[in-house]
Amino acid sequence: MIHPAKSIRTFIGAKDYAESIRFYEVLGFNVRSVSPNMSVVSVKENIAFYLQDAYLKSWCENSMIFLEIENDLESYWEAIKVLGLPDKFPGTKLSTIQHNDWGNEFFLHDPAGNLWHFGIFN
Repeated sequence: MIHPAKSIRTFIGAKDYAESIRFYEVLGFNVRSVSPNMSVVSVKENIAFYLQDAYLKSWCENSMIFLEIENDLESYWEAIKVLGLPDKFPGTKLSTIQHNDWGNEFFLHDPAGNLWHFGIFN
């Protein structure tokens, strides 16, 4: 079967919806409200997800999103590090870059506990 797909979007939760919106705006993502309790958050065209004003600890703390970076992971990590997200948003954590056999990645927990993997494949 051929799927006429155009994009794919996951849904993630927010413990404090307004704080999560600010977090993603500071991160440089575009946040656009689609209803009073949901926004579409875009990294760039066709790379987006839905942020919901909904929180279930076990759901958020087990949600993971992998964002593949085009070429320079180190520069991207530095750009995120200087934002000082852990100082501005309690509960957020930024790791160092991990070097793996398949490529490299670093991790960022958002204010609700959703785990982002930012990586590049070899």
